[in-house]
Amino acid sequence: MHTLVTVEALLLLAASPGLAGLLLLGPAPANLPLAAVCLLPLGPATAAALYALHHRDHDLTDLHPARTYWRGWRLNALPSLRLWAPLLAWLAVIAFTLTHFTATGLPAWWAVLLAAIGAGSLLWGAHAFVLTALFAFRTRDTARLAGYFLFRHAGATLGAASLLVLTAAGTAVLTEALPALLAAPLLLSLLHSSRPVIAETQKDFTV
Repeated sequence: MHTLVTVEALLLLAASPGLAGLLLLGPAPANLPLAAVCLLPLGPATAAALYALHHRDHDLTDLHPARTYWRGWRLNALPSLRLWAPLLAWLAVIAFTLTHFTATGLPAWWAVLLAAIGAGSLLWGAHAFVLTALFAFRTRDTARLAGYFLFRHAGATLGAASLLVLTAAGTAVLTEALPALLAAPLLLSLLHSSRPVIAETQKDFTV
């Protein structure tokens, strides 16, 4: 519990510049590009949280989650941004298109297709973040492995999908702040469902 609370607080602290910017933006679709920029710090913050939760010390007399978190942030800030920035831009394009879909003149099934592509991109991103946080691969190799594991380990992908659905439902029913308030438990659950991905990566793709 101490680790979860500490990691949650540090994640919010690391992402706070962008989160503060989001609070100043209105809900208008025209603000989506600015919202994407505000979400950039969330990438390194999330990667550091995954690192800290994975490397948490199970010795109750030696708990230093803050030290581990900032080590993960230093190691993963740039690698995570190389994946997070393009993914965020892609998702922003999809969201902007869907919010202005009537102006495109496209048939309705295109909207369903775009939504499916966006969901698939988020699931790919979940695998990519786990790999980035725990392994030191080149960006293109991480991207390829994330795509490979998307279908290779359907259970892990379904686990990430269930977290995505639960988060979206909770946000819609309760509050938009829910993903931020429950970020650490959600990321711990993601690590748990990603154990097959982590194990195979350690066995077959590392020396």
